[in-house]
Amino acid sequence: MSSALQSITLRRLAIATVVVMGVGYGLAFLYAPEDATEGFAQKIFYLHVPLATVALVGFMVAAVHAIRHLRTGDPKHDARAYVSIHISVIFGLAVLLTGAIWAKSQWGVWWEWREPTLVSFLIVFLLYATYYPLRYSIEDRDRQARYSSVFAITAGAFVPLNFLAVRLAQPYIHPRTFSSSGGLPDSMLFAFLVCLVGMALLWATLVWFELDAKATSGNLKRIRRALEATT
Repeated sequence: MSSALQSITLRRLAIATVVVMGVGYGLAFLYAPEDATEGFAQKIFYLHVPLATVALVGFMVAAVHAIRHLRTGDPKHDARAYVSIHISVIFGLAVLLTGAIWAKSQWGVWWEWREPTLVSFLIVFLLYATYYPLRYSIEDRDRQARYSSVFAITAGAFVPLNFLAVRLAQPYIHPRTFSSSGGLPDSMLFAFLVCLVGMALLWATLVWFELDAKATSGNLKRIRRALEATT
């Protein structure tokens, strides 16, 4: 795909992201009713849960790219794994912040260590936060890429296991939105799904933008080295 076509496609993806997120959060605030128990504070659910869902899926996407890198040795898969983790870690930080805001409004505390849902996500977040010092402690680029891929695969396998453990654990006070005992009303579910799609599009847009920026930076460095070699 040419750079011009990539730019047009990225622009269209960004526009679609803005439209879907605008519709989603318009529905969340104007169409979906307030929760009878939590009140207006429940609206943060439409941001918090999509962020968490997309972040965890993004970590597993990174694992897929890492597997492809180890199988093919193609550095583009290493770059995709790195950027997927990078954006997902940013989303994960937003999950912790929005979760703390919600907890303060509902429980009167910023954090509850007895709640397995909170602690498990924090463990996943801290696990992936160690990806950066591991990666940049290795100077050789080939070894750096291989070790980073092994980390991404191992950590990626931990994500669904961690999720399963949380679902099987007895919740302390954190609500379980999607459970066998019931779910969201149709209006809330519809708004949530649109917000989830918008968040997924935002993740994809940011990943694509960062990969494009890294490719452009690499091309500029190669041109600079070529010019220096001819002078």
